[in-house]
Amino acid sequence: MSVRRALVLSFLDRYAGLILSVVASMAVARLLTPTEIGVFSVVMATLALASTLRDLGAGQYLLQESALTTAKIQSVWAVQMGIGALLAVVCLLASQPLAWFYGDERMFGIMGLLALNYLINPFGSITYAWLMREMRFDALAWGRFLSGLAGAVVSVGLAWWGHGPISLAWGSLATTVTNAAVLSCYRPANFPWRPGLQHLRDVLRFGSRLTGASVIQTITSGAPEFMLGKLHNLAEAGYFSRANGLVAMFRSLVSDAVNAVTLPLFAKTAREDGDLGATFAQVLAYMSVVGWAFSGVVFVLAEPLVRLLYGAQWDAAVPIVRWLALALVFQVPLGTCSNLLVSKGASGQLLSATARSCLVTLLAIVVAAPAGMDMVALAMIPASAVGLMLWLAAVRTQVAVPWLALARSSLHSGTVALLTTTAAWGAAQWTAQHQTGRLVAVLAALALSSLAFLATILLTRHPLAAEVARLAPWRRTRPAP
Repeated sequence: MSVRRALVLSFLDRYAGLILSVVASMAVARLLTPTEIGVFSVVMATLALASTLRDLGAGQYLLQESALTTAKIQSVWAVQMGIGALLAVVCLLASQPLAWFYGDERMFGIMGLLALNYLINPFGSITYAWLMREMRFDALAWGRFLSGLAGAVVSVGLAWWGHGPISLAWGSLATTVTNAAVLSCYRPANFPWRPGLQHLRDVLRFGSRLTGASVIQTITSGAPEFMLGKLHNLAEAGYFSRANGLVAMFRSLVSDAVNAVTLPLFAKTAREDGDLGATFAQVLAYMSVVGWAFSGVVFVLAEPLVRLLYGAQWDAAVPIVRWLALALVFQVPLGTCSNLLVSKGASGQLLSATARSCLVTLLAIVVAAPAGMDMVALAMIPASAVGLMLWLAAVRTQVAVPWLALARSSLHSGTVALLTTTAAWGAAQWTAQHQTGRLVAVLAALALSSLAFLATILLTRHPLAAEVARLAPWRRTRPAP
């Protein structure tokens, strides 16, 4: 499968999932209170740490291993099944202490139900890794879409019938069960069902450092909800969670889709002794222009977006959205940096960069948390800037990056983002003067900013301009010579 076709399928997959997620979030935000969502957010932040351990890097081992044998697949299967069972037990044991710590017995039932996810997940995850290895993004898209649909229907349906925050737990379980069922249909016939231990040490050695980095990142990402929920109240945790979810749409819109393709692309370039530095700079130029423009538009449209998506009861999340959108400017390149280090086998550098950057972020959160959720969001901006410098320093130890070309493309990206944001601001001002509805205001701003984005890319000759030009109708219909 070509890189462009893989990207198209990956984007279609993510956008279908995003539509489902947004629609479900809009419904749930109106059916549940901020406190109820805060209860579930704290539980999920707790389980996110366990989720990073659910296959201990075994899936990535299967993805990158050059000589894949039945014995190696059996060892991957053994790790995934064993870790899944262990995490289910740990989740059950931790449910009552967590409910006691936060003084909310609803957490006990939610965690007990979610423990089943860890038992079921391995039946889909081993096939998921295989499909990623083969770049079968069509099959992956079906699995994610159908599982997302099942989770959305269950969550919204139970919330509608007044079951409270545990509705989201049932939705999560429905997602896991459906995903495992669909992906099992694509499981290769030669994949064994019996686990094995012959290559267990190799699998664990490969995944341990990657898993360590994931654990550190998960602790850091969940720290705001933990701190705010304990130092203040669960409502503040809910506000921060919703604001972060809105800004994190960039991950669903762009980052996840691109990273799913760039990791195997970087690995292939490294194996073939290609110019990995130039490839890295090109991907970073594409990611930065889209990510920075997204940040600017979300900053400008924070208030109408929150009102439109979640309702008036979430107005307190608006300033958080704005600060987190600015922090995203520095977070956009991190996934690309991480993929490059993995493709080079630099797991030590990956773990070191993750630990250092997350330590900076954790310190910022700890200092800011007593002052409330707005200060925590504001503190993420300088913390993210320092983190980016640490990641780029790690990349520099592995490849020769054309820094001059990267600086030039960054200047172009900044120009595009500034003009795109200005267009969104102008549209927002015009719709405010004419007192249009929020839906009209958001659509008008998105339409105008999109046109400004495309025009500025072409006028500044940004590296992405060549890819945009490929989509022109006259390029597709030009007769062959």
